[in-house]
Amino acid sequence: MKRELNRNYSEVAEFILLGFKIPPKLQILLFLVFLLIYMVIVVGNVSMIIVIKVDSRLQTPMYFFLRNLSYLDLCYSTVIAPKTLANFLTNEKKISYNGCAAQFFFFALFVTTEGFLLAVMAFDRFSAICYPLLYPVHMSPKVCIQLVAGSYICGSINAIVQTSFTFTLRFCQENKLDHFFCDVPALIKISCVDTIVNKSVLFILSALIIITTTAAILVSYAYILSTVMKIPSTQGRSKTFSTCGSHIAVVSLFYGTVFFMYAQPRAISSPEQSKIVAVFYTLIIPMLNPLIYSLRNRDVKDAVKRILCGKWPSP
Repeated sequence: MKRELNRNYSEVAEFILLGFKIPPKLQILLFLVFLLIYMVIVVGNVSMIIVIKVDSRLQTPMYFFLRNLSYLDLCYSTVIAPKTLANFLTNEKKISYNGCAAQFFFFALFVTTEGFLLAVMAFDRFSAICYPLLYPVHMSPKVCIQLVAGSYICGSINAIVQTSFTFTLRFCQENKLDHFFCDVPALIKISCVDTIVNKSVLFILSALIIITTTAAILVSYAYILSTVMKIPSTQGRSKTFSTCGSHIAVVSLFYGTVFFMYAQPRAISSPEQSKIVAVFYTLIIPMLNPLIYSLRNRDVKDAVKRILCGKWPSP
């Protein structure tokens, strides 16, 4: 009897993504808005990757990390956007159980990796500004690859743990997710068993990742600010610190929304608020990142001009 009950608990073969609660007439409009955003994400990030790859003047650690940032933005938005766009055009907004698990795993992988990569990029600016003579040693090609690989390893660990805990939950035939993609808060909400462990794991891991990476960023910028303030000329201070402006903007956008979403238990009980915040960090931030770096970075703008003029530098 107990074995039969346990078997019935887990008989969920698919989930229904309820998405946004809007009138049917607005579905097409929202589809067009999401499609436009996703097209900008693809064009912006692919362009950034290509420009950095082909321009020999951008073959530095900072742009190596920026190229990986663009790749991550492209990946985790692609995990979400195509399925969301398809659901706008169909009445059956379904995703298979395995598809839901895969979507959640890769999203957690890429988002967590991006968090660690932003911390690595802060360390790169710290090394370049505070120890310019040792910068080639601190940020050798081997070290850069190891730092990126370490970010992916940390992202993989978090994704494996979160996916394992989330998809061992029982759903008791309840398969309607009040979200537009498979995310932890929505999945926890429809589970029919005690989820205190899952909520604790979500909070602890999110807080641990945010605290460690934020601490690395803050310490790096504390040293950077101290070094910059010692530069005698105002113009020199402005020019040195300007190389950090884009990174600070990206960090503020990313960590602000991720903290609001995952490091606060209240986010789990507020699905509509969670959807709005989720749109921001799954689509808006990946769209803004290449714009922030291209509009605020003279090297990138010059590289784009050279490529558009047909002056293709050797990689």
